Amino acid sequence: MQEFFKKYAFGVCTRLGEKLNVPTSSIRLFFIYSSFLTFGSPVILYLGLAFIMNFRKLLRRRYNSLWYY
Repeated sequence: MQEFFKKYAFGVCTRLGEKLNVPTSSIRLFFIYSSFLTFGSPVILYLGLAFIMNFRKLLRRRYNSLWYY
């Protein structure tokens, strides 16, 4: 189950943990607890961050392409 979430959870918590030098498990717990307390609004933030990260990855891949002029 944990491997499923690591593979399909977009890597937002891992990326934030690396940038902020904070354990990934602490960030995940923060998202879980804050989602329960605020009725899910951090989920919107999480999905927004996942979208931005994937978009940046797509742009990097596109500009590093062999066929880019």
